[in-house]
Amino acid sequence: MEILEILVTANFWAAAVRIASPLIFGVLGALICERAGVLNLGIEGIFTAGAMAGWMAVWIGLPLWGGVLVAALTGGVFGLLHAGLTVPLGLSQHVSGIGVTLLASSLAYFTYRTALPDVSSPPRIVPFQPLEIPVLSDIPFLGPALFNQTALTWFAFIMVGVVAWVLYRTPLGLALRAVGDNPASVDAQGLSVYGLRIGAVVAGSALMAIGGAFLTMSAFDAFFFGMVNGRGWICIALTVFASWRPGKALLGALLFGAFDAFQVRLQTEVGAFLPSQVFLMLPYVLSIVALVVVARKADYPRALLVPWFKGQR
Repeated sequence: MEILEILVTANFWAAAVRIASPLIFGVLGALICERAGVLNLGIEGIFTAGAMAGWMAVWIGLPLWGGVLVAALTGGVFGLLHAGLTVPLGLSQHVSGIGVTLLASSLAYFTYRTALPDVSSPPRIVPFQPLEIPVLSDIPFLGPALFNQTALTWFAFIMVGVVAWVLYRTPLGLALRAVGDNPASVDAQGLSVYGLRIGAVVAGSALMAIGGAFLTMSAFDAFFFGMVNGRGWICIALTVFASWRPGKALLGALLFGAFDAFQVRLQTEVGAFLPSQVFLMLPYVLSIVALVVVARKADYPRALLVPWFKGQR
């Protein structure tokens, strides 16, 4: 197959959508946090904790959607910890986020080893299965690429619309955007800056954890160490690429998914001539280039990373 022909195959775009799905959850979660003025670098650990919690919940007997709920609650708990340290206390968002990543990752691995001390290979679960949508899944090219995905992928697409609607069509969204730009004006309106920021971080962290759960409950069928593999950090970069807009967040996630799917197929075509590491770094290099091009014009939240205390002017 010619290299350029890879880009026009349904299987390629189906893989790109699958790869992008957990990133969509992560970017939306980071976007909500940062729109409210809080950087959440705990995303990598929250991804890991969500992946482990969702998988283990299903493994012990909960239904798949029950596992998704457990993952979301787990992410919300770590989000509450991060928000508690950074919002009312005003501690460094960078340090707190890194601490949450280390804590969440370590707790996930510790819990796994404690629950399964003698297991050499991770137990398997029955993950979400691809849904074939009648009529739509039979459309040439688009059918196999878009309409043969799992329910979690469709949930990710739905959440893009939900987040966009809340941010731009509701009073809550207006308040969240305002608290990330000018928290003093929100306080002057009698709204709670602390409450809005804490709620945003908890909700955003819950979405991040669902992104992790996608890995163990849709992309794979087990939990193993290192499976998150930097996806959380990619989501932080994609949030800037998206200029903190849900529609662009979806585009950025799909773009990275396409880059990653392309490098896998490129290895089979020309892998004999170049080291495999060249292909593995390709999506990250292309993402950095795209980020540099777009970030210079990004309209970031003005109060991002700026702590706010009641009564200050």
